[in-house]
Amino acid sequence: MKYTSKLPDVGTTIFTVMGELANTYKAINLAQGFPNFKTDKKLIQFVNQAMKNGHNQYAPMAGILDLRLAITKKFEELYNSTYHPENEITVTAGATQAIFTIISAFIKPNDEVIIFKPAYDCYEPAVEVNGGKVISVPLLAPDYRVDWEIVSAKISSRTKMILINSPHNPSGTVWTKEDMIQLERLTSNTDIIVLSDEVYEHIIFDGNAHQSVCLFKELKKRSFITASFGKAFHSTGWKVGYCCAPQELMQEFRKVHQFNVFSVNHPAQIGIANYMKDSSTYRELPQFFQQKRDLFLNLLSGSKFKFRPSAGTYFQLLNFSDISEDNDIDFAKRLTKEHGIASIPMSVFQENNKDEKMLRFCFAKTDETLVKAADILQKI
Repeated sequence: MKYTSKLPDVGTTIFTVMGELANTYKAINLAQGFPNFKTDKKLIQFVNQAMKNGHNQYAPMAGILDLRLAITKKFEELYNSTYHPENEITVTAGATQAIFTIISAFIKPNDEVIIFKPAYDCYEPAVEVNGGKVISVPLLAPDYRVDWEIVSAKISSRTKMILINSPHNPSGTVWTKEDMIQLERLTSNTDIIVLSDEVYEHIIFDGNAHQSVCLFKELKKRSFITASFGKAFHSTGWKVGYCCAPQELMQEFRKVHQFNVFSVNHPAQIGIANYMKDSSTYRELPQFFQQKRDLFLNLLSGSKFKFRPSAGTYFQLLNFSDISEDNDIDFAKRLTKEHGIASIPMSVFQENNKDEKMLRFCFAKTDETLVKAADILQKI
């Protein structure tokens, strides 16, 4: 008997493929989006102490109150916007779980979800497994900006959700205030839900301000925000994140969330809540990662790769069209096998695997790693 899932055509992800290649060829891994430097000792100590104090059983379904209060405080400090800790914030097993649960809670068969491509690879399968239909809107290289006339033309009576992501993975583009105003205008007087993936909210450069949906009164009323403590605090393996939304949306989210994971790592929640009492833990992140971006790009100056500096996230795109006529997947594999440096080909994020001769490199690495990586890339 042949068994098939609801995603029969989904194979091994490119992240697994490139990760395994990097291990096999002992390559510098700038493919996957996680740091190779250590988590802050203070945060680890807070989590360890919570374990020693006996907080090793189920946490409340919505997350411990102290952590939800810390999230409320952060939104008030950074955005002058309030989410009630009791009924508008839920702690999740990472942002990916939050995204999947939001889509599962609201998307029914034949509902349409607008997704901007290139896009993080978890969005589309979550829609498809729930019977929804993805409506793709292209973000065009080299700046990957939104054409709002195209978005307007794609909205129909079947549009249930628009999924946005800024700072944007994989392009490193940051949405502007004007982008958000256009989104607010297009969704006004509709029942469209906006899912705003803001996991890189603190990783934004050159003095730019993150344009969260919570800053826009009408958008906030129809929006979920998803966020990641793993991305913010260099602890991706803990899988702790959260989502925020108005009460009428959040109560529906929790109906699914409670049967999805029920609750999230208890000692990690306590540790993060204590860690966030010092707001510099997230306020200093833009400067921290901009230093790494600048180091990486300064070291690449004069190479055969073409680039526009990333405006946010810890990813940098490099164009190799002056180096090779290979497609991006073949070139990424060749870089790993022959030169010892792993990246992610951009086509895997694109509609119909469109190849623009772009590779994505993660610069959330030690300075030593970035120097070694740039030295390799300079010689190609």
